[in-house]
Amino acid sequence: MGADRWTEVDDYVSRLLAPHDEALEAALRASGEAGLPEIQVSPPQGQLLTLLARSLGAKAILEFGTLGGYSTIWLGRGLAEGGRLITLEADPDYAEVARGNIDRAGLAGVVDLRVGQALDVLPGLEAEGVGPFDLTFIDADKAHTPEYFAWALEHARPGGLIVADNVVRDGALVDLEDLSPTIEAQRRFHEMLAIEPRVDATTIQTVGSKGYDGFTIVLVGGAAASTGSDA
Repeated sequence: MGADRWTEVDDYVSRLLAPHDEALEAALRASGEAGLPEIQVSPPQGQLLTLLARSLGAKAILEFGTLGGYSTIWLGRGLAEGGRLITLEADPDYAEVARGNIDRAGLAGVVDLRVGQALDVLPGLEAEGVGPFDLTFIDADKAHTPEYFAWALEHARPGGLIVADNVVRDGALVDLEDLSPTIEAQRRFHEMLAIEPRVDATTIQTVGSKGYDGFTIVLVGGAAASTGSDA
């Protein structure tokens, strides 16, 4: 059993539990036509993001890594009434595609897309007093996952969630001979979680149309609450 069967299962689940509508299909088409890499979440993963947001009654969501806005649409559909989603994208060309996709999905009024390297954009968010966030999705450049998590933790509400994607990396997470920045960052991220008293976390290995990887879900405790104003 391998990648072909994983994809078949993803397709089956998608048809029954995470079906596409025109806005999602259009987002994929526009992203493909613009030459964006096909690294967006799968439909079942997107549906998971929606369900997590709904279960939290999320009114404030932060996303690291917009790409073409596909995951942003799934997240935005989970927002509670009156909610706001801030999404960060480093590439201005990707951001332009994402804006069109978000607009077609009817979410332009609730999505705030910021363009720039996330570590450069975050001080501005800090100055604005955004947060605390109910849900943060980390899916940007993997070498900075620990830094993104550290910032997200300090701006999370008690009981909020932080979700990080692509943390297993085809099993390279446990290959101690792999010293690439991306893999080292995922190990450091897990080591941070292991000693951080304000969180409970787990990492789930995944297989599917995106191959073999995994995501981490972090539950934030009361001590991690930000003192910032509501987003």
